[in-house]
Amino acid sequence: MLAVLGAVTGVVLLVLTWLAAFDSWTVARADASVLRGFADLRRPAIDQVASAIANLCNPKPFVCLAAAVVLVAVFRRRGRVAIAAAVIMLGANITTQILKPLLGQTHPVALHVARAPQILTGSWPSGHATAAMSLALCAVLVAGARWRPLVAAAGAVFAVAVSFSFLILVWHYPSDVLGGYLVAATWTLIGVAAVWTLDAHLPRPARGSSAVRMTVREALGPPAAAVLGALALVGVVALARPRAVVAYVDAHAAFVVGAAAIGALGLALATGLMLATTLRR
Repeated sequence: MLAVLGAVTGVVLLVLTWLAAFDSWTVARADASVLRGFADLRRPAIDQVASAIANLCNPKPFVCLAAAVVLVAVFRRRGRVAIAAAVIMLGANITTQILKPLLGQTHPVALHVARAPQILTGSWPSGHATAAMSLALCAVLVAGARWRPLVAAAGAVFAVAVSFSFLILVWHYPSDVLGGYLVAATWTLIGVAAVWTLDAHLPRPARGSSAVRMTVREALGPPAAAVLGALALVGVVALARPRAVVAYVDAHAAFVVGAAAIGALGLALATGLMLATTLRR
């Protein structure tokens, strides 16, 4: 089954990400360079906004948001999906908290930034990234088919915004973010595989003509709009302060690549899940 294969791939990529981040000096240096780019964005006003966004995935707000996601599935009378979403979010976040001390070690490249907290041993994978991405992916699962593309785009923006925020605050290295995303994606694929297996062997009673047919263009519209919105925002900043932006990009090339990679991965995970569940016949 495709979902099971995806989950296995997620585990393999998780292991490779950890090995690359801690056993490859080249990757570790790039990891620190990307983080330096985020850290150099710090200003009092930016810190306030970043803190507010990052704190959305603290335990109490996360529990409230997770409960809302599960309740949507309950209200839609999708009991299996509700249970799967709850298990995914709980399992992903518990897994991250187990992996932190189990695989905890000091990053090969220390980064010292003024006004930044000490990065503690055992920061991989990121709990905030896991929470944000598991929320985004489960929101896609519980949404109705017609709304799923919009929810996927919004969920990806949310997860990436949370990740960028705590990277600016220097809570984690970028590799911690990738680890958190992969934990969330792996658990989501396990949940999807379980739901699809149950649906195949124990079909739900028909609920009338509720099937929704959607073209690939319709499904990809909102994610594409999210990308264009991000590019437009960058363009506005570049037009407002062209010299400063050019100088910053020139001094932080790794940051540009790393930030783009995190954003692309976040959008790809949410969009891929949306396509798999929306276009599945």
